[in-house]
Amino acid sequence: MNKQQEIDILSHLISIKSVNDHEAAVADYIESLFKPYEDQGVKIERVSYAPDRDNLIVTIGEGERMLGFSGHEDVVAPGDLSQWNSDPFKATIKDNMLYGRGASDMKSGLAALIAAMLDMLENHHVPGKIRLLCTVGEETGEYGAAQLTKLGYADNLAGLVIAEPGNDMHEIGYTSKGIIDYIVTSKGKGAHSSQPQKGINAIDHLIDFAVQVKPLMAKFDKVNPVLGPLTHVQSVFNGGEQINSVPAKAVMKGNIRTIPEYPNQVVFDTLNGLVDQLNQKPGYDLTIEYSFPEDAMPGDKDAPLIKLIEHVHDELFDGPIEPKGQAGASDGSEFLHAKGDFAIALIGPGNNTQHQSNECVDLDVYHQSIKFYQQLAEEFFAQP
Repeated sequence: MNKQQEIDILSHLISIKSVNDHEAAVADYIESLFKPYEDQGVKIERVSYAPDRDNLIVTIGEGERMLGFSGHEDVVAPGDLSQWNSDPFKATIKDNMLYGRGASDMKSGLAALIAAMLDMLENHHVPGKIRLLCTVGEETGEYGAAQLTKLGYADNLAGLVIAEPGNDMHEIGYTSKGIIDYIVTSKGKGAHSSQPQKGINAIDHLIDFAVQVKPLMAKFDKVNPVLGPLTHVQSVFNGGEQINSVPAKAVMKGNIRTIPEYPNQVVFDTLNGLVDQLNQKPGYDLTIEYSFPEDAMPGDKDAPLIKLIEHVHDELFDGPIEPKGQAGASDGSEFLHAKGDFAIALIGPGNNTQHQSNECVDLDVYHQSIKFYQQLAEEFFAQP
């Protein structure tokens, strides 16, 4: 595969408007690239999450050990189009940078994995069994990865590489914080504000929760040496209908970033316990729900997969590579629940322009990342 063909794959992926939806079109395109190689034993599977939202699984090669590659098919919205210098859904090249929504996060990484695997098939040299997991909904909750994990597609991998942006291939993410988004709803009873005794103020009760939850979260005071502390932010607060009425309903939302020292269930138990405690008071009616929580992803920077990535990187790239912790979650937070004990590494050709206007990727890094994934697979299966 020549460099123009590699660019064409990335450009086509960017042209598909898979903004938090429509991943089936991405799956269609990727499937079309691998279809010609089915006579080489390529196995293509689709798993639908919802209408027009398909995960895609492509397995090539043979052997007892299986290396996992993964990338997500969705992107975030482009935002204010006036802040873009080009159409976000038309790949534009300027000064060796390719611009477009997903150029960094993470259609360049996905395209590089695809190109690497296609090169192996084209050259009739697949060093071992490799499975590509293309997921839906990573940007809004990793639910494609959760679905594939529950169905067993990541079970008993020998290692998993997720092509998330890694500072132009100079960082390996090997551990990450978890996420808990919670929504607390307080129900009261409406009344005229001139007769508040006839109502139940939902805001007052919600404020009680908001005040009391802070010291409870502060008790989670251990600090992970790589990821730092657990963090808690009360980010949304809504309530009431109009100024002369006792509010009958109020809602607050909070975001917690967890660390391996405090599994999500420990935090759930604390939040649920506070809600139960407040509901013992007369008139209180609080409920709590969680939106796509993700566990923290523990990791070992000395794991054989991480060391192998460092070695291959040194052979192909100038400058050092650094194992790092990630503040945000990824599909790795779901794949870690698969059966088996395997390391997960996040490394891809993207950079820190993800989710921004004029998102871009360095084409030299992109082309070199394709060689990196090929050589990584070669040396991975050469190991005993």
